[in-house]
Amino acid sequence: MKVLESTGPDLGGALRLLADPTRLRILGLLEREELAVGELSRALSLAQSRVSNHLRLLRDAGLLLERHVGTSTFLRLAPPRGDARLTDRLWEVVRGELEQLPEHQADRVRLAAVLDERRSDEGAFFDRLAGEWDKFSGAFENGRARERAMAHLLPRDFVVADLGCGTGYMGAALLGNCSRLICVDRSEGMLLQAKKRLEPTARHTEIEYRQGELDALPIADAELDGLVAGMVLHHLPTLDDALAEMHRVLKPGATAAVLELAPHHEEWMRAELGDRHLGLAPTEVLEAFERAGFDDLLLDPVEDAYRPRRAQAASDEVPHSLPLFVVRGRKS
Repeated sequence: MKVLESTGPDLGGALRLLADPTRLRILGLLEREELAVGELSRALSLAQSRVSNHLRLLRDAGLLLERHVGTSTFLRLAPPRGDARLTDRLWEVVRGELEQLPEHQADRVRLAAVLDERRSDEGAFFDRLAGEWDKFSGAFENGRARERAMAHLLPRDFVVADLGCGTGYMGAALLGNCSRLICVDRSEGMLLQAKKRLEPTARHTEIEYRQGELDALPIADAELDGLVAGMVLHHLPTLDDALAEMHRVLKPGATAAVLELAPHHEEWMRAELGDRHLGLAPTEVLEAFERAGFDDLLLDPVEDAYRPRRAQAASDEVPHSLPLFVVRGRKS
């Protein structure tokens, strides 16, 4: 938006400028809404050439801001300047007299019609593009902007744990979304890798790294506002002890969410990735949550897949896509 600088007219010129009813009508509309010159002409029911002459005088006096979009010029009333410009002071005096102009009431009715037409045109534009929008305007580089926007909905003082954090894949999505992140893993090496991954982009999140087991978490009772456990339950011999610990460390009303593999047949994952179970049935995880005392349970079959690769895989071997799901439970 370009501010049209001017020292403004002298007293006599300022009085003549604002004595004209048409110019007062123009200022009255532009105080309400930014308008293109053509829209303003239709709202005033005046020829555009006549309106342009008045606009030139008001621009020269510094009373307008203008914005150019392609071949269109949009105008609105400039806010008062800090040095109490003469024309600003006079406008504050005479603007209250606008209601005495019968034309001004008609201007406002026509303005409403002009704005309705604009909204209809804009709606039709997006209606035409809706089916194709994601193809040319829905792509983002990594999706983090969406995560960051949603993060501002969370409380500022929010303590979360990433259980069985591994190298920090799940924890990375939590950075900036919580005030404190507690990463727990039984492996010191994994915690070191998580630290390398997370520390450079910690933003305003304080990160702690605690070595421990999921069935004996190094976390105090009711320390957490939430927790996640990603791709870790299928490494455990049983689920109940880990779920009981998750319930213990959450505050009342806090949520636990686990991301897990659905059952599959990739036997090589036992030896190469340390998997005890070839996936877990969602009903099995839901029942374990219920036994641990969680309520408000939810099963979410996410639109994603896990694609692990064998250590000795051929370069042209395509990894299998293994289905995933999320189970959420809340501590009452």
